[in-house]
This record gives sequence, structure tokens and C-alpha cells, in this order.
Amino acid sequence: MSAYAAQDQARGEAQDQAHGSETDVLIVGAGPTGLVLACDLARRGVRALVVERAPGLFPGSRGKGIQPRTLEVFEDLGVLDEVLRWGGPAPTGMAWRDGVRLGEHPVLEQGEPTEQEPYASPWMLPQWRTQEILLARLRELGGHVRFGTELTDLAQDSEGVTATLAPAPGGPAGAEGPVEVRARYVAGADGGRSTVRRLTGIKMTGERVDDSPLVVADVVVDALDRDHWHVFPPSEDGTRGFAALCPLPHTEEFQFVAQYSEARPELTADDVRALVAELTHLRAEDVTEVRWASDFTVNAAMADRFREGRVFLAGDAAHIHSPAGGQGLNTSVQDAYNLGWKLAAVLRDGAPEDLLDTYEEERLPNAAEMLGLSTRIHRGQAKRGAATRQLGLHHRYSSLTRESRTGLPDEALTAGDRAPDGRRDGTRLFDLFRGPHFTLLAVDTELPGHLPPLPQLRTARIGAYEAYGRGLFLIRPDGYIACAAQDAVAAPEDWAAPFTGPVAPAVSGA
Repeated sequence: MSAYAAQDQARGEAQDQAHGSETDVLIVGAGPTGLVLACDLARRGVRALVVERAPGLFPGSRGKGIQPRTLEVFEDLGVLDEVLRWGGPAPTGMAWRDGVRLGEHPVLEQGEPTEQEPYASPWMLPQWRTQEILLARLRELGGHVRFGTELTDLAQDSEGVTATLAPAPGGPAGAEGPVEVRARYVAGADGGRSTVRRLTGIKMTGERVDDSPLVVADVVVDALDRDHWHVFPPSEDGTRGFAALCPLPHTEEFQFVAQYSEARPELTADDVRALVAELTHLRAEDVTEVRWASDFTVNAAMADRFREGRVFLAGDAAHIHSPAGGQGLNTSVQDAYNLGWKLAAVLRDGAPEDLLDTYEEERLPNAAEMLGLSTRIHRGQAKRGAATRQLGLHHRYSSLTRESRTGLPDEALTAGDRAPDGRRDGTRLFDLFRGPHFTLLAVDTELPGHLPPLPQLRTARIGAYEAYGRGLFLIRPDGYIACAAQDAVAAPEDWAAPFTGPVAPAVSGA
């Protein structure tokens, strides 16, 4: 068992004794999706039990590309400094042919930071490091993960979910047998072979993207420089597949990605070395270590629905796809970020249960679009670019979105869009938005005398800012504009209705 797992087991035993067998939310899976959701709930005062079948965190680098929108989420969750500390920009590509360098080329399109978009390019960080950072943050917030524990059964009723948990193979020694845990809600963040999805009877619909399997491995190679993302194109006659070796920041490892002709029943370290020798000019013995490896066939599939009663699917449990677009981990983080504040609003702030219906309403179309984009990129029909950075994701057509201004130009910021950053009148907007609250922002106009009755509402007034235009904007806890009006007089009185039940009056002041 890892040090993290041992610490969490001890912490978890103490918390389990304090809270018994009940929790607000049971999160199944401690990958990036489950950990982001757990962190978001913990900072909102929602009790969450996270269980993970494996004895520790995922050990591989698989989802290594952090998109700009995810960096914004990580800033809000309080982990951005560590993400920036341990990550790095995408290196320049270096193409090879028969051991000869063909020249440099950009692998990922780099954007230029602006006042509105402070993070404009992907950031490279091995997935195992991302998960370590998120778990450390969860522990700071008082949470833990129960490693070596698997879900074996679920039963729902009108008040909650009864989940049966059991020790998983390779779990902690001396763990007790099956136990029942009562939760108000369950979130399945347990990957493409989701047990939660199976137990709820939700089907996946999709297609095979490519018949040739892919291998992803973390290897140590001393025979290549670490300044480049080394790319080995397929042979012109089609007899040799594609391969790439990307240096992983602040490690001695490269991530090896390759497409080959025949899947192995079990991928061994020697298989990886042989593939490196087959697809590049390197020798097998140049790979001094193989620290993690996995192979898979590329499919694109999505769950038919993301909710079944009190059970939700998020991340790979809800959608699987080609890694070509660098979207998987990032889309999964966006799932968790969307679901977290809505669960907290219902559990802690008296929001109507109907609010939870908007999780599937908002996330399923975004996931479908991402699947299509990743498939097109994999097949060479599209390239990575602005769409893969996810800053243009929006909820304009959500039932939570209300735009009362008229005559706006096509390019105008509207309700449902991501709320831009910026500095005006001594205020950085992302600092204003950060935290588990709604924000009412008046731009070049006055705040209303009567505020929407939203818990912990934060308010601010700034002068003219072209990125927004003049108006009154209600910003959701996940950084999207819920409602917009020309001014306080034009703002509808029922702005808070989708988000509130019988709650206390809001407190004014930033």
C-alpha cells in the first residue's frame, strides 16, 4: 500500500467511526474525476466517501495534457500552484526518419494569454502527478479515500442509496467483509468499465474508431534529448506504425505512445522495449526502465444517460474516446466541476431537486461534441486548436440560462458563456469568483437594491469592460454566466428561482 493510501486508511477509519455508515455522497473511483468532485464537495461542507478498488492511486501518465479551461478549474480548487510547479509547457516536436532528424514542428497549438484568458495553452503534467496533487488537496480539506474497496451492489429508494462495499483483491490486510453504506447520492467515477454503470443498467452506445491497438507506457530512455517531443511517423509503405516519445516534466520518464498491428494478451516490459525498437531507431536496451504500460483499442462511446435516480455517471464512466484530442481527463474534470456545486446546492442550500437534472442536460451534449472532435482528430479530419482548449464551452441552451438583453451582436458575451477574467478597479475577477458561491457582477451599471436570495452571494461593481459589455451578470459557482440583464431595472426578479429553496437572505458585499 502506498504512503498516501496508508495515511488515508488511518484518517478514514477515524472519520468512519465518527460518521458511521452514512454519507451525503458516495464517490466510486479516485481518478481525476472522483478527486475533483470530492474536493469540490469538501470545500462546500458536503460529506463524501470516496472508495477506490485499487490499492493506491493510478500509477501512469496517461492523461498528461491539462487544457486551459481545466487550469482555471484547478485555480478555483486551490491546486494551480502545484500544477504549475510540477508541470511544463508542451515541448516542440522533433520528427525522425531512420535515425535522422527531419526537423522541428509544433505538436500542440500554442495560444497567447490575454486578460480575459490567462491560460491559453495546454500544460503537460503526468496523470499520476495530477492525482497526487488532488489527493493532497482533498486531505487538506478534511477528506480521504478508502483504497482497496470495491462497490458490489446498489439499491435505490426515494430517500437515498444503499451501497454494498467489500475489500478488493490486493486491498489492506485485515479489512472487514462486506458492509452497507447509506448515501443520499452516488457518483460513478470508476472508468470505462464502470461498476456503477453496470449496476444501474445504463448502456453505452458507440463505435470502433481504429482497429489497430495503441500502447501507452512510461519509460526511461537516456538516448534521446528531453527538449523535444520525439515523433516517429509511420513508414510510407504502411508496414510500420506511428510512435512518439514525450518527456514528462520534472521526471526522468518519457511517455511512449505507439500504434501497432497486433494486441498482446498481456503487455510486458519486454513487449514495450520490442515495440520501441521496432518503431523507432532506438534499441530495446536503450529503454532502461518500463514503469507502467497499458494497451487498448480506440473506441468512442457514451452512456445513454448520465443519471439514474440518485446515481450519476461522470468521466470515463460516462464517455470513452480516442486520446488524440487531449480531451479525456479535461472533460472528466468538467463533469465533476458541473456536478459538485449542484449536489451541494441541493444538499446544503435547499435548492430544488430539479437542479440535478441539469447535470445531464448540460454535460451530455458537451461530451457528445467532444467524442466527435476526438474521433475526427484521431482520423486526421481535424487538428487540435481552439476547440480542444475548452474555453469556448458554454451552456447557452441550458434551462438554467437566462439572457434578457436584446440586440446583441453575434460575437457578444451572453448568458451561458464562460465568465472572462480581467482586472478592473483593483479587482481581479477570477479572485472574485473563486470559491463555492454565486457572484453578482455589475459592469458599468449599478447593483440592484434588492439582491437575489442566493446563499453566500458575493457582489461587485466595476467600470466599463469591453469583454463583458454593459450589464448585470450572475456568475454560477462553476464560472459560467447564469443570467444577464442590461441593468438592475431590467433584471428579472426570479433569477435565483432555479437555484434556491427556502433559504435565508443573501449577504451583500465582496
